[in-house]
Amino acid sequence: MAATPVTSPSPSPGPPPEEDEGRKQQHQRVPNGYVMIVVPNAGHELPASSLPHDADAPEDEEERPRPPGATSSLWRAAVLALGAVAVAGYVCLYAGGDAAGAAWRLLETREDDGGGEDPVGGRRSFLLPLYPKPRRGGATKRASGDDWPQNSTGNLFPEGLYYTTISLGNPPRPYFLDVDTGSHATWIQCDAPCTSCAKGAHPVYRPARTNLVPASDPLCGRVQHDNPNQCDYDISYADGSSSMGIHVRDNMQFISEDGERENADIVFGCGYDQQGILLNRLENTDGILGLSNQALSLPTQLASRGIISNAFGHCVTRDPSGGGYLFLGDDYIPRWGMTWVPIRDGPADDIRRAQVQQVNHGEQQLNVQGKLTQVIFDSGSTYTYFPNEALINLISSLKAASPRFVQDDSDKTLPFCMKADFPVRSVDDVKYFFKTLSLQFEKRFFFSRTFNIRPEDYLIISDKGNVCLGVLDGTTIGYDSVIIVGDVSLRGKLIAYDNDENEVGWIDSDCTNPRRPSRIPSFLRRALHNQLL
Repeated sequence: MAATPVTSPSPSPGPPPEEDEGRKQQHQRVPNGYVMIVVPNAGHELPASSLPHDADAPEDEEERPRPPGATSSLWRAAVLALGAVAVAGYVCLYAGGDAAGAAWRLLETREDDGGGEDPVGGRRSFLLPLYPKPRRGGATKRASGDDWPQNSTGNLFPEGLYYTTISLGNPPRPYFLDVDTGSHATWIQCDAPCTSCAKGAHPVYRPARTNLVPASDPLCGRVQHDNPNQCDYDISYADGSSSMGIHVRDNMQFISEDGERENADIVFGCGYDQQGILLNRLENTDGILGLSNQALSLPTQLASRGIISNAFGHCVTRDPSGGGYLFLGDDYIPRWGMTWVPIRDGPADDIRRAQVQQVNHGEQQLNVQGKLTQVIFDSGSTYTYFPNEALINLISSLKAASPRFVQDDSDKTLPFCMKADFPVRSVDDVKYFFKTLSLQFEKRFFFSRTFNIRPEDYLIISDKGNVCLGVLDGTTIGYDSVIIVGDVSLRGKLIAYDNDENEVGWIDSDCTNPRRPSRIPSFLRRALHNQLL
């Protein structure tokens, strides 16, 4: 959910004394506590004794007929040559001159655990489970105030957002936070005292007076605040909602894949005044986890202390009732097959933006030719938003897609819905009638870089059995020249953010089996394994 800090005076309430925090509230749909995702090691090591040995062989001076099996020998030689090129490339890129050591490490790398080496400089990565937000009892509303009824047969929850579990305090207690890559602020509802708070999933967080971040703290100097006596914040979101509070510092606990616990004092917001539809969205969660590259974001704070590398990512399953995972650090970023594009911070809102050159629906270009459009990957947004001109062209293209679909203005599930002349139960019944949306970025070394949004990732089936477009007009949320790719279009993809390199990358994934990647492609590793053994 794109967010823009707003400077305004805020009250300065003081937190009450610490009280007994023995209260716990169990969530009815999602289990509390820690969820560890453990990937079994099914890789194979290549023993040193299996390495091929050079042999001298005389060359025939005359051309002779090829004996049986010569073709397979040539194939094995080609595979070994390709393997040698991969080894040489790895040495050139990563070895730093230690060619023998690099080759040895490469051959001993196991496919499933990324090499089995200790984290560089003690850094590690953490996996956090992602859960889809459960359906609320009431209807979801958009900014204009028109109701969007729940779509029980569609491929999207009314909220369409995902949350994870964060453990705070000493002893640690679980809290549910919405995952938002479009925001720089992490905050949790708290009693300081609370002016306006939603019911939430757990009792509100109660900070001790010693948890308050003073206005003189270096981290406080990097955020907007007006009160010289405390480090406060006031943040507004694109949907018109807002949160106001103060910054606190408390223990946050993480568990690595091998069960190791990492405790770190993290600065986050203590929100005592929430306004707008946030009060509805926080019915099942306790706050928001902002994942920008700013100083107070969780990945940046962990990276600044050498706990993780300055990278993170998320992967959401295509099944809307499923979840996925969030990872902090770079251990779960694939080394092969990723598409990377450069990003830069927005001029005012500090949101990562990439530039796309062309937006297509099938072969039809939707944006003005030659006009660069900015793209934001935003896990805090349910839907995908297009600039008005691109959206109008997309709707025209959909109307012309098939005579079997006609617009149904009576269906208010989403702004644009079409009725089919045959029964529709799911997106699988109609996805073949529509074309893929593609965001084409600048080529790199003559290779195209395209983010594809398949029909099942932008179409939604309403309660009436109509086909609705899950791409909305960006001008309704204040973005008239920006594409916002929301959760509806991020499913089935691993999205990674490298803050050091200022890049965002993606690769198709089922998002059910997080694992540490190999240093060489799996198909090449299998070929080398078969040939060398």
